[in-house]
Amino acid sequence: MQDYKREFIEFMVESDVLKFGTFTLKSGRTSPFFMNAGAYVTGDQLHRLGLYYAQAIEANFGLDFDVVFGPAYKGIPLSVVTAMAVSELYGRQVRYCSNRKEAKDHGEGGNLLGAELRDGDRVLIVEDVTTSGRSIEETFPLITAAADIEVVGLMVSLNRMEVGRGGEQTALDEIRDTYGFPTAAIVTMEDVVERLWNSECQGRVVIDDACKARIDEYYAAYGARA
Repeated sequence: MQDYKREFIEFMVESDVLKFGTFTLKSGRTSPFFMNAGAYVTGDQLHRLGLYYAQAIEANFGLDFDVVFGPAYKGIPLSVVTAMAVSELYGRQVRYCSNRKEAKDHGEGGNLLGAELRDGDRVLIVEDVTTSGRSIEETFPLITAAADIEVVGLMVSLNRMEVGRGGEQTALDEIRDTYGFPTAAIVTMEDVVERLWNSECQGRVVIDDACKARIDEYYAAYGARA
């Protein structure tokens, strides 16, 4: 496992973003783990988060893009910190753009904030986690209508590795096949289990044998086919 992946898993635990227990998801599934990117709240946490996104983007997609787009609402700070981190780590100046949930009817107006999308722009989308692909369903038509752009990829922080709405593939794979652009995650749940199972992190064992059994049971029911 690459160092940045291992460090990111530890960072999620340290920031209390990745939790293990019993959680009811929006889908109605009862999950033994939950990720809440809204728990990144300090300047240091957001700075580090951007650095991890930038490293994963460079490793998976390279740096040949012009705009980082983050779907509202959680994607807005993600797009900002990622654009800053790409500049800090690689000296590459990219713009950020996000959408508004409600169109602004005064000032500059419109559905987008941040950089204006231009014909020929290569756009990299960032999200926290994708379980259904609904935000892409909403924002892809919006950004492709704004200008003649090319979406070069979607980066999320965690691939939950469970079936999407189609019942067989992960949501990330469904997005890839539906829209025709590549998708990736900083880490997968397989990476998380590899790092944390019966291994100390932040002074404690986060995934013990009992927790691992619950995770295995969950994936027996909801895991995507390879």
